[in-house]
Amino acid sequence: MPADTAHRTTTFTRPSDRELVATRRFDAPRELVFDCHTSAEHLPRWMLGPDGWTMPVCEVDLRPGGAWRHVWRKDDGTEMGMHGQYREVERPERLVQTEVWGDDWPEALDTLVFTEEDGTTTLTCTVLYPSQEAREKAIATGMQDGWARSYDRLDDYLATLRESR
Repeated sequence: MPADTAHRTTTFTRPSDRELVATRRFDAPRELVFDCHTSAEHLPRWMLGPDGWTMPVCEVDLRPGGAWRHVWRKDDGTEMGMHGQYREVERPERLVQTEVWGDDWPEALDTLVFTEEDGTTTLTCTVLYPSQEAREKAIATGMQDGWARSYDRLDDYLATLRESR
C-alpha cells in the first residue's frame, strides 16, 4: 500500500557551488528512518536506483571509521558499486559519511540529519562535492530522479514495516 502522497516529494537545492541538498518527509519515526538508512537488512529493500536493479551486496560497519559498500546489479548482469566510510554516527539524529561511485568519481561527503515532529521525520541530506564540476557531473547522471524514486520505495517500505508492528 503506497504511503500518503503528501509526503512523496523530494526537493533538491544547491545552496552553494559544491553542495546538493535533498529533503524528504517520511510518515515514520526517525529511529526507523535512520535504521532503514544504516541497516544491511533494510537498505537492499528500497535503495535500488532505476527499475530492474537489485542490491546483492550491502555491507555496513556502522561506527565512526567503519566502512560501507553497496553493489547494484541489473537484470543483464551489469554492476555498479559505491563505497565509503562513516565519519559520525549519532543515532538517530545525524549520520556523516564519505561516498565514492567507483574509480572515476571523486569522494563526496554526505551529512544526513533526521528530525521528527509528531511521528513524521524530515530527512535532510547534504552532499558536499570537491568541486562544482564534480557536483554537476553527478547531477548529469540522473541521480536526482533515482534518489527520488528510492525515497518513494522507502515510503512504501516504511508503510509495510509500520503495518507489521
